[in-house]
Amino acid sequence: MAKPQTLKAEGRARTGSGVLKQMRREGYVPSVIYGGGSDNQNIKIDAKTFRDMLNHAVSDSFLVTLDIEGTGSQLAFLQDVQHNALTNEILHVDFLAVDQKTEIHANLPLELTGNALGVAEGGLLEQMLHSLEVSCLPKDLPESISADVSGLEIGAALHIGEMTFPDGVKPALNDDVVVAIVAKTRTAMSEDAEDEEAPTEPVVTSEAAAE
Repeated sequence: MAKPQTLKAEGRARTGSGVLKQMRREGYVPSVIYGGGSDNQNIKIDAKTFRDMLNHAVSDSFLVTLDIEGTGSQLAFLQDVQHNALTNEILHVDFLAVDQKTEIHANLPLELTGNALGVAEGGLLEQMLHSLEVSCLPKDLPESISADVSGLEIGAALHIGEMTFPDGVKPALNDDVVVAIVAKTRTAMSEDAEDEEAPTEPVVTSEAAAE
């Protein structure tokens, strides 16, 4: 399971856009913590530290322990990151305050594992989903979800209902949603079509041959 990283934070007053811009120039990201049965709390976090944390994370859905100066620590789930569309600068971060009984909803990367039988037979493995929304308690949050495709033959598909999920993790999509499929390659389909269209050679009997 994913282990929360500690991120230092400082409280800040609710201010206008000019002060927020100055805060960013000083190397901070304006942020807010909401939920948890308490009023929203405005904080600021170190921009470089948070950017490094994002770059090393498998996904944007992860837990952090916010070490808030003068307040104490708070377990939080990264809810939203706002970027500047032109510069990709991090403008604002939303955190959801949680405890070990809070159900969280995370969008995690989906990784295929195993060697599909159909690929060895000339098929092409196609991954239909690259991420998957799941719900779980904080203690059960994985970094990613894996799907074993070892048993897939040509023409077979793996559905969400056929996957094995970690304990406590539930997918948001229905069981019949296709995760991956092993399809025939165009070359194989072309060869099949040629075999079907090829004229059947007449059978020459001995009597016909004698004539």
